[in-house]
Amino acid sequence: MAVLPFYISNKKNLKIVIVGGGYAGIAALTTIARYQPSAEITLIDPKIDHIKITHLHETFRYPLTDFLIPFTNIEQEFGCRHLPLELPFSESTLLQWERDKTISINNESIPFDYLLIASGALNNNADQGSGDVMGLNAFMKHPGSEILSQFLSKPGTEAPISVIGGGATGIQFLFEIEHFLRYHKYKNKLRLIDSGDQVLKQFPDRFARYVEAAMKNLNIEYYPTTYFRGQQHSQIRLEDKKTSHQFELPSSLTFLFSGKSQGSVLKANAFGQVIVDQQILQHIFVAGDCAYYQSIGSNALTAQSAVRKGKLAARNLLRHSGLLKILEPYLHRDIGYVVSLGPADAIGWLALENNVVTGLAAYTIKEIVEAQYDLLLAGIDTYLL
Repeated sequence: MAVLPFYISNKKNLKIVIVGGGYAGIAALTTIARYQPSAEITLIDPKIDHIKITHLHETFRYPLTDFLIPFTNIEQEFGCRHLPLELPFSESTLLQWERDKTISINNESIPFDYLLIASGALNNNADQGSGDVMGLNAFMKHPGSEILSQFLSKPGTEAPISVIGGGATGIQFLFEIEHFLRYHKYKNKLRLIDSGDQVLKQFPDRFARYVEAAMKNLNIEYYPTTYFRGQQHSQIRLEDKKTSHQFELPSSLTFLFSGKSQGSVLKANAFGQVIVDQQILQHIFVAGDCAYYQSIGSNALTAQSAVRKGKLAARNLLRHSGLLKILEPYLHRDIGYVVSLGPADAIGWLALENNVVTGLAAYTIKEIVEAQYDLLLAGIDTYLL
């Protein structure tokens, strides 16, 4: 058992419930198992697999199964129990759980010492998954190569393919789709539609210049400052953001990547404890995209922030259960971000936002970061914090 600073165990068989098996939930689970292997952990998530969502754009080149970790494997590796169920909650529910230290689900009462909520954020338009408009959820069920191949094998699908959204997710899918079409010699043109005046708006301007130049070299059509208003009968309906003029373009297939929605966000103090009606819930923590920490740490909706919040919440609930109860504030700031542009190109920043790296060097950095999370899933924690 590893040693956690400021943690002197007061109860060996802690009962801990984690709601959500995404990046934050799994990071928390592995952290608890590392520092308190005797803890009884129940993981509640309706899916049967942990999905490495940051890899889904790669399913145009690799099988989807490469990025799925069955929860049965996680049960075996970390000695936890997985319940494939939904657990809806409200603020009044949280207050009741704090009082009772018990949750009821599927006619079962589960007592806990600590509850960690890591249920994530909703992907905007994620439920689109049929016909000629698809969102991110479609790629959680089928690999991109299968989705495109099956669709383009149908007659009458020669029109361009449209990608909506110029954020990191949309750009990564865009370049993977372009590579897939070119590699398999499909004739469909490709276009990007984005409501912003440049792609990757949240990053330094050099990101946009690099990516837009790459798009031009690959003959990807680009419609900035343009809203997506729907699709019907292989026609995509758009609206010019500046003039409000609406127009249509042919589009055989449209992919929507318009970001995440924090509809069920929970406020927390700097230690990760949930705040409801200005009351700190001592035994309920929150982490990941559904958490807004009142601290100087990053609340960005990124996998690296989710992992750091999950690890911190886990350390703090263990410390809270111990004798000293000295908790650690959330101070994490992103130390870099890389956006891949197909199988051999990328752009990112490292350490400082103006320290921009491109090409194979950036792609290699991204692979190293992803490998770090794979090590965590194997029980090897190489994160500094």
